[in-house]
Amino acid sequence: MPSLKTSPMTRLHTLYRDRLKTGQVVPDPAQEDVVQRLDALSVAFMRRSKQLFGRTKDNVRGVYLWGGVGRGKSLLMDMFFQSIDMKSKRRVHFHDLMLETHAFIFEWRRSGPSDRKRHPAFVKGAGDDPIAPAAKNIARQASLLCLDEFHVTSIADAMILGRLFERLLEYGVTIIATSNRPPRDLYQNGINRQLFIPFIERLETELDVVELKSMRDFRLERLRAAPVYHYPLSNDADQAMDETFERLTAGEVAAPGALEVQGRVVPVPLQAAGVARFSFGDLCAAALGAADYIAIARRYHTVLVDRTPRLSPERRDWAARFVTLIDILYEARTKLVMSAEEEPDRLYPSGDGSFEFQRTASRLHEMRSADYLALARAEPGDGT
Repeated sequence: MPSLKTSPMTRLHTLYRDRLKTGQVVPDPAQEDVVQRLDALSVAFMRRSKQLFGRTKDNVRGVYLWGGVGRGKSLLMDMFFQSIDMKSKRRVHFHDLMLETHAFIFEWRRSGPSDRKRHPAFVKGAGDDPIAPAAKNIARQASLLCLDEFHVTSIADAMILGRLFERLLEYGVTIIATSNRPPRDLYQNGINRQLFIPFIERLETELDVVELKSMRDFRLERLRAAPVYHYPLSNDADQAMDETFERLTAGEVAAPGALEVQGRVVPVPLQAAGVARFSFGDLCAAALGAADYIAIARRYHTVLVDRTPRLSPERRDWAARFVTLIDILYEARTKLVMSAEEEPDRLYPSGDGSFEFQRTASRLHEMRSADYLALARAEPGDGT
């Protein structure tokens, strides 16, 4: 594979070089190899866009990019996504795509024949089978589909993925996926896994399986570069939180986001590169609950919480939500960076609930430790 020094400069090359120059990423041969592979994909898309109108376009072969936690898979996929100049593209978390697909299937089954025929995703001859319309609905939105954190823990997902992806490929959708596991390790020990094997074989046949072989956990290095718990509240603490967010997002453009949870929208004030930033008020003064915190822990590998106040029985509801939030982040092994008015042991020193808060304080101490920061995330749905 040619080195970056001798390859023609593509937009992806330019983005990667710019981040090397600014120190947002550090030189890594394994990452450079993947940049080369994604560059070939960029060239294929450029050639495809130049094909004559009305001519059948050749499908562009996708990539399944896997490797250890913190190696830069999502970062490289995001830079690739940014470098592709086309409107028909979408970048989405795998979990969100599956939630959308299940919701579409549910609504499709509820609708009558006349409503289905009027729907833009109607597929003639599909009958009552909702998979083909579900795939067509996705393909209508994007001919390039970038899926982050591809993992399968739900039998409901496992049972529809094979037919869904088969249809997506038939519709000419190019799939780029990142995962912590090679295809052969997906849905390990899952119920009726033998029924899932044909999908794995299709995945290995239709996509190029590329391993990001970096030996460095860049995410862990960035987390360990500075403290992850800042107190007391001050301008210095605010600045430290800003610097941590910038370091963890490695030059990705941060923007507001949203999560849909049980039909409700949970705003995310700032997000980028798998990192979300909230104020304490956003998470614990608002009427959020366990389902919302689980959705946050599933979507983001690191959560920043700004300006946590000293808690008291007068706002017992805030404290209760904070306890639930920390429990869920801890069990999911989501990394936490926060600023607070006090050390954990003095955040809720007395009053109703203060004794129970001692466990939360203990977890906050542990979540600052090198051992906790080095833990791999728990897969959603594995009992944590």
